[in-house]
Amino acid sequence: MSAVADVRVTYDESANAAYVYLTDPQVRAKSSRMYPCDPVEVGGMINLDFDQQGRLIGIEVLAASSKLPEYLLTSSERLDAKGA
Repeated sequence: MSAVADVRVTYDESANAAYVYLTDPQVRAKSSRMYPCDPVEVGGMINLDFDQQGRLIGIEVLAASSKLPEYLLTSSERLDAKGA
């Protein structure tokens, strides 16, 4: 039997930006390198953040409302006025 990990997602509707955290919620991982995906290839800006060991720790998605499923955005932690 496999366990499903909890993934933290934040969303700012006013900026239309989301961030998917791929680290332990109890640990503050620091990004040491960001790799931008080609905006033409993916139809928007997606940035991959890596730690010092080269592990993927997070994904920033701009134009998130057109890139991520609606259920993920509505269930995310809000960073805009709607989340206040």
